Amino acid sequence: MANKLEELLQRPLYVYDLPQDLLNSLRSKDLLVSSSLAVETSTNTDIETPRSTPAANPTELDREDPGASSAAQSCGLCSTSFRNLNEQRLHVKSDWHGFNLKQKLKGQKPISEGEFERLLEDLEESISGSDSTESEDEERTEGSKDNTLTALLKKQARLAEKDVPSEVNVTPKKGKRGAGSAPLLWFSSLLLPTNTSLGIYKALLTQTEQQPSDLLEVLRQKQLKPVQAQSPPSGNNGVPLPPSMTAQGPNIFLCMIGGGHFAAMIVSLTPKVGKKANGIEERQAIVIAHKTFHRYTTRRKQGGSQSTNDSSKGAAHSAGAGIRRYNEVALESEVRALLSDWRDMINKTELMFVRASGTTNRRTLFGPYEDQVLRLNDPRNRTFPFSTRRATQAELMRAFVELTRMKVSHVDEAAVTEAAAEEARKAELATRAGAPPSKPVTPKLSKEEETAQFHTSQLQALIRRSKAPAVLSYLTTNQLSPNFLFQPQSTQSNHHASTPLHLAASINSAAVVLALLVKGSADPTALNWEGRPSFDLAGDRATRDTFRVARFELGEKKWDWEAAHCPTPLSKAEAEKRDETARKAAEDAEADRRRIETDRLKAESLAREQEATLRKGGKPLGMPKKTGAEQREVEARGLTPEMRAKLERERRARAAEERMRRMAGGGGGS
Repeated sequence: MANKLEELLQRPLYVYDLPQDLLNSLRSKDLLVSSSLAVETSTNTDIETPRSTPAANPTELDREDPGASSAAQSCGLCSTSFRNLNEQRLHVKSDWHGFNLKQKLKGQKPISEGEFERLLEDLEESISGSDSTESEDEERTEGSKDNTLTALLKKQARLAEKDVPSEVNVTPKKGKRGAGSAPLLWFSSLLLPTNTSLGIYKALLTQTEQQPSDLLEVLRQKQLKPVQAQSPPSGNNGVPLPPSMTAQGPNIFLCMIGGGHFAAMIVSLTPKVGKKANGIEERQAIVIAHKTFHRYTTRRKQGGSQSTNDSSKGAAHSAGAGIRRYNEVALESEVRALLSDWRDMINKTELMFVRASGTTNRRTLFGPYEDQVLRLNDPRNRTFPFSTRRATQAELMRAFVELTRMKVSHVDEAAVTEAAAEEARKAELATRAGAPPSKPVTPKLSKEEETAQFHTSQLQALIRRSKAPAVLSYLTTNQLSPNFLFQPQSTQSNHHASTPLHLAASINSAAVVLALLVKGSADPTALNWEGRPSFDLAGDRATRDTFRVARFELGEKKWDWEAAHCPTPLSKAEAEKRDETARKAAEDAEADRRRIETDRLKAESLAREQEATLRKGGKPLGMPKKTGAEQREVEARGLTPEMRAKLERERRARAAEERMRRMAGGGGGS
């Protein structure tokens, strides 16, 4: 029995070609909860892609890493399970897991994978990555993930501002087939242990075929006989027949589009059996047709298509924007032309799996346009019931393998049920013992509290900008008291400056203080939550004088000025005179400071010049008188060449006259 079990589970099971013994022993399980089942598969593949034929060379069908752990892995946050450790690591890096982390931080419930896929329907940019060697690391960068999660969270914030219930945040406007239910149907077998379950995707069946009473019979009817790989014709120049001529039985159509990438493929459900060079039998997928396109249509590092950006912010006029617009139109025409060429083959397919994220991509495939091939109301339409990456030929083949491979799970359901009951019992005991909740629930504000907080934000903004007339107008228009208490009172700023007058005094806004006291009839004796009147918060003399001016203009009987800590009254003229005196004193002090600073700079400059002269070997001040040549050089500084020549002629003339006078005096003496 053990040997037979090992033989059955030696490699993954193909849904459309199950071993006869296993097929006869299958029984549908009543409990269809896939979240409690940890999917586990073996290391070999049941259906492989040939490497010799280009048309059927997407990849070998999803061979698992031999070094991966075979133990069942799961994510408690997302309530899902994985075949191996590699898939769990990929899940932790996925946008679905990241979005659920954000939900948990906000105190909201995590969402299922189907609900997350529906949230992406209104986003233009695909969040998928790539398993190709050239772009895998690039597509899994944190920036792309952050952009997608930010877009989803902004969408939720916009819905919350419109008073939409919180359930709408995770419920799309348009539901998808199978929403809210497990994507897998589970079976048990008499040939397998009780803790082993086998599962297939519901998307492979219609709603009628999913009935438990007919499920096993439908599965038996869908079994297909493999075809043998045909050898090339005899002769040295023989070539194998193309896959489209050897395909038999039903076909399925797979298509992905998003982020400027498009990939489509038509695959036969009938596998082809051949032998490797070592004689081991292998199964290969028969790819009837496949095609991929790629156009530069998304804005790098920003996400979203160019058409979406034009709709929200207006048409951009850059060179890149023009290229992206042209590529969007070109990609749409190429895709529709390809679908038109494949019309006959698509019409014969049994199922159509389509992933089109965003309105632009859905419009490209489903139109409406003239002679369209794909239609939204086609009962064959399906979405991929698992996460997909960038639209490539290899990703389509991986999706085909994932769809058609039977899942194997090893879970002790009795132990799981017992553990769940134990957790429920512990939670009930904790509730009875009065244990505090794990997370405090923030109380919802009443309408009056929301209105008070709105008035607080508006008044504080006007006061901080010293808009005295605007503050009075806002109080009058909204019929608010001049002693309005800012909300919420728990914040530090509102605790210190609890009224408009307190806030104006604390920021030294004399104009707003005078307007509130004289024209707004604000109460200077009102205390803040610290027990201090507004006068005590004034930080300069001008603001304090404003209180004294208000006391003079309003009179002693208006308020209890002593309780307000306000000094003796002061007229406006006296206050202006005090301000003028203070201003002049400040100007004189500034002038003295400037004079002293100027003298200091001159002294430092003179000292630097003397020091430089000494370093150059010159003579500092106080040394003997300069020579005649030095004196002449000093005198000639700043003169033009003509003036210097004239000065030199005069000097030579005086010297000549002096020599002649000496000669004449000497001759007379002889």
